[in-house]
Amino acid sequence: MKKLVLAYSGGLDTSYCAVHLSKDKNFEVHAVSVNTGGFDVEEITAIEEKAYKMGVETYKNIDAVETFYTKVVKYLIYGNVLKNNTYPLSVSAERIVQAIEVIEHAKSIGAKYIAHGSTGAGNDQVRFDMIFQTLAPEIEIITPIRDKKLAREEEIEYLIKNGVDMSWQKAKYSINKGLWGTSVGGDETLTSNKPLPESAYPSQVLHETEQKVALTFEKGEFVALNGNKNDPQKNIELLNGLASAYGIGRDIHVGDTIVGIKGRVGFEASAALITIKAHHLLEKHTLTKWQLQHKEYLASFYGMHLHEGQYLDPVMRNIEAFLESSQQQVSGTVTVSLKPYHFTLDGINSDHDLMNAKFGSYGEMNKGWSADEAKGFIKILGNQNKIYQQVNSK
Repeated sequence: MKKLVLAYSGGLDTSYCAVHLSKDKNFEVHAVSVNTGGFDVEEITAIEEKAYKMGVETYKNIDAVETFYTKVVKYLIYGNVLKNNTYPLSVSAERIVQAIEVIEHAKSIGAKYIAHGSTGAGNDQVRFDMIFQTLAPEIEIITPIRDKKLAREEEIEYLIKNGVDMSWQKAKYSINKGLWGTSVGGDETLTSNKPLPESAYPSQVLHETEQKVALTFEKGEFVALNGNKNDPQKNIELLNGLASAYGIGRDIHVGDTIVGIKGRVGFEASAALITIKAHHLLEKHTLTKWQLQHKEYLASFYGMHLHEGQYLDPVMRNIEAFLESSQQQVSGTVTVSLKPYHFTLDGINSDHDLMNAKFGSYGEMNKGWSADEAKGFIKILGNQNKIYQQVNSK
């Protein structure tokens, strides 16, 4: 039989693929899912049980949370990346790592075919196909949902006909949970004017009393929460547990998809937003204005290329090298106040704080220069504008 690896989530589309490819196309289907955060042991067990009911030969769950942080999330924090100043790339970032892990698994077992359940109308088809083609051009990509343009009802009817009569009722809201945030899609996000209701978000408000938390960074990495050291990915998970109980991190992102249409998606990313904003505040205190300026546009490029599936282009490694280099003095602790539906950044403590009183206090007292030096500086600084105006005044 032809050995095929299927990127399997346990949902309707990938379940259809598992049954169709094994029964109708005579593939030996090896299902694999990649945990980039958000799956507990019970959920993984349930996905495995469902996969075998679909007739797969083997099922494997790959724990890639640490890999996801090390290869992607770390640089999103270094760059304070928010697409359109809003979205922390929760889903698009994890899809890249999932695609890499799936194709590496296919190569490790000698599969000549690989399949995924993406439709022809979304971003994921581009991300998966580009990663697969780049890392293993010899492996053929199979995409039944995209190729057959199947409607949901057709998939359900097919599965029932083939003895897989499970509860395929569509949930009112589609939820995709990961380390770097949870996306929320529903009827409202298909419109331009409707907000998501409170009930659509997976985390509900449990606390109303303000709570302070302290995020400690070492060279840009989130190394401790409230003084307790841990791996950065663990600190992100712990912070998410605290902040999501306040309903923090909810928003709706509107952006340009890779295929050229506008897309709208709700999300809940409390830990991602707090970490990025806290890290950015620390950078404002510890980096020079030119570091901050050049970081901003390079990070914007990094986020866009990641979103567009261009992760394997060598320019991404170049930008990562710059971002990592920029973090050498980004160490210190940021205090944040958690409140219902929002948070505030209280301040920072850092040995590298450039807001050092011995050089002067802005708007108050200068200690590093005289009044005459200030006048001379201002005169020279304005020279070019003065010359331009005088030359062109007529």
